[in-house]
Amino acid sequence: MIQGERLRELRKQRNFTLQALAAQTGLSSSLLSQIERGLVDPTVSTFWKICTCLNVPLTYLFEGVDEDRLVVRKNQRRKIQLSDEKVRYHQLTPNRSGKLDFLMVEIQAGELKEAELVAHSGEECGIVLQGELIVILGDQEIHLQEGDSIHFSSTTPHRYVNPGSDASLSIWVMIAT
Repeated sequence: MIQGERLRELRKQRNFTLQALAAQTGLSSSLLSQIERGLVDPTVSTFWKICTCLNVPLTYLFEGVDEDRLVVRKNQRRKIQLSDEKVRYHQLTPNRSGKLDFLMVEIQAGELKEAELVAHSGEECGIVLQGELIVILGDQEIHLQEGDSIHFSSTTPHRYVNPGSDASLSIWVMIAT
């Protein structure tokens, strides 16, 4: 779960009022306030807008990150789940100190991971380990099967769709620029 208190502290450190952050992200100040107070878990697209505006990696606002760790053991991976119960992120990055996020993304069968396309600074590359995945990249739909990989600029609006009948499992590296 996202740490709302950490979001509030970061917003204030960056000298944003709720209204200023709302204006920059296109979100309402009441929604941002509810997220900060832990009353609402944001959608993936909402979360990306906040992280992009505050210039922090996706994993920065989640609980339980140990800054000194070098290794993430299989049984110690943190699972990140936002408002969509069918999409789960497994954090593979041991700390938040860099600009790189390393994630395993699990999308249940038939799940449309966000109806809205997401764009943010940086680059992404991923590989499908299990199942299949459609990457909607701008006006393109790129169908990936097990073993296929992709690389693109995160500034291009994008989202992922699992069109298959089994769960999709993919590994992603996201680098903030």
